[in-house]
Amino acid sequence: MNLKFRNRIAFYTTLAVALMTVLVFIIIYTVVHHTAYAHLDKDILQEKEEVINNLDWNSDSIIIHKMPEWDEAEHSKVEVNPTFLQIVDLKGKVIFHSSNLLHDQFLYGPDIDQDFFFNGELSLQKIRLGQFPIRNDAGTILGHLTIAISRQESYTVLHNLVLVFIIAFPFVLIILFFASSIAAAKAIVPLMQLIRTASGITDASIGTRLNLPVHKDEFYDLTQTINDLLGRIEESMLRQKQFTSDASHEIRTPLAAIRGTLEVLIRKQREPAAYQEKISGIIQQVDRLDRLLDQLLELARIESGITKPKHEPVPLAALVSGLHTKWKDAVEVKGISLSVRIPDDVIVTGDKLFLEIILDNLVHNAIKYGKEQGHIFIDWDKGQGSLSVRDDGYGIPEEHLPNIFSRFYRVDPSRSSSIKGSGLGLSIVKKLADLQSIALVAHSKPGEGTVFTMSFPN
Repeated sequence: MNLKFRNRIAFYTTLAVALMTVLVFIIIYTVVHHTAYAHLDKDILQEKEEVINNLDWNSDSIIIHKMPEWDEAEHSKVEVNPTFLQIVDLKGKVIFHSSNLLHDQFLYGPDIDQDFFFNGELSLQKIRLGQFPIRNDAGTILGHLTIAISRQESYTVLHNLVLVFIIAFPFVLIILFFASSIAAAKAIVPLMQLIRTASGITDASIGTRLNLPVHKDEFYDLTQTINDLLGRIEESMLRQKQFTSDASHEIRTPLAAIRGTLEVLIRKQREPAAYQEKISGIIQQVDRLDRLLDQLLELARIESGITKPKHEPVPLAALVSGLHTKWKDAVEVKGISLSVRIPDDVIVTGDKLFLEIILDNLVHNAIKYGKEQGHIFIDWDKGQGSLSVRDDGYGIPEEHLPNIFSRFYRVDPSRSSSIKGSGLGLSIVKKLADLQSIALVAHSKPGEGTVFTMSFPN
């Protein structure tokens, strides 16, 4: 159903009221119907008692005594509130009927052995009938007494009640729908203002915030939610802009070095050894660019949700042992000792590949920024259920610690030229840890070293 919001509100309001009205009408009609017919049945029973008291019977037949009241107008004339009487024997033969009944005969059920009330018509007049078995002293049914009185008044009241409902109900619903639509339109004025204001926000005006309503209602909560969303979008856009700027800078740096080297090479002829040296430098820059692009793609996959972690048991000691060979040459070059203290029975839950990437980045980071002849410790804390990678290198100043997991962040820009890196490693590590619900924290003191601790979920 393609309706405007206000019309949907009006429609559902009208529908709810309609259903409630129908239910109330049914209840009212049922009560009035029961009350009306209960009153008629009571009158019929009173008449029955008077008639039965004036009947006698022998063993198998009914004896009818003449009663003066049977000649009264209500029994002799078809006028206001007439009463009709009929007595039949077991063979269905009419042995008595009131004078106002003329030659008409009531319907009756010969098999009925108890008091029975039903509706009918007599000469186009609505009547209420009661059929009663006539029993002798032994309880044997000798015949049936049928009494009828007019139910025209009750029928008229009920008929008029239904008629009024049928005629008035649609008009009431139509009026209610339009009234509800107008009320809903006024109620959603703040929403329309919100839409107009929000639709005017562009990239250039993303810092704009919506005015909060005076009343702290649902519209207030909605406005506040949208403002919070705008804040997050603005922050995300700023991060993306910064990311684009940093990525462009990181990509331009090796490209500029390659271009500069090539320009030097084409200026004049050189010895083969000089060419080899320059080309080796170009290859290093290409490798750096290749690593950067790989990391950017990996980061993009993580942030887009394409990369999904597995939840599998991972033997931690075996995992570190498999990476040890990869680190061996790097630690030997700087004379760093690598100590691994992880019991063989330690099993953690996570993604094996992700854990390899995390540990590889943390250890290489410790090697890259560690001291010559320094130490790196990889330890398992059973009590805390955590793994730590610790070095005794130069450390990280306290003011830099909150930002070390940010993309392209460098603790010491002056060292970036001498220590090659993209500034993406720790950002990837943090995101992979978050994907596995691993709490990753860093503690460091300048001159004492840095420790990264991974706390695994239970």
